[in-house]
Amino acid sequence: MHEYTSTARVWGLSCPGFPEEVSRARRWTRDILRGSPLVEDAELIVSELSANAILHTASGQAFGSFHLAVAVSAQVVAVSVTDDGGTGTAPKAEHDQDQDAEHGRGLGMVSAIAHRVVVHDSDHGHTVTAELFTDTQPGGHPC
Repeated sequence: MHEYTSTARVWGLSCPGFPEEVSRARRWTRDILRGSPLVEDAELIVSELSANAILHTASGQAFGSFHLAVAVSAQVVAVSVTDDGGTGTAPKAEHDQDQDAEHGRGLGMVSAIAHRVVVHDSDHGHTVTAELFTDTQPGGHPC
């Protein structure tokens, strides 16, 4: 293999912070992962993380945006959503949520679907990355 060639492929998409962009992000992810057994899980994760960015950060305010990255290798599909920040707290999964609560369960759902979820904070926003390992069944977790 050539020293500058990688087996991983990475795609990126920037979206204005409008609610209708969530469906665009889903379609884009589905198109990239067409034929993968992980496509439905990745699409659901993208939908949740994109909606969270719009609803809970400056991404959903005037002139806001969110940024999506999909990285695919033989071992993992990683989906990352970066928001514009603007909140005093970082995204976190709420595991003890009331079942009737309207908010707070989304990142917990992402954590249940993905094999690993990492939240990275910076002065410019938050990036939530969900990894799906290819050597297990969709939605399953390795032993």
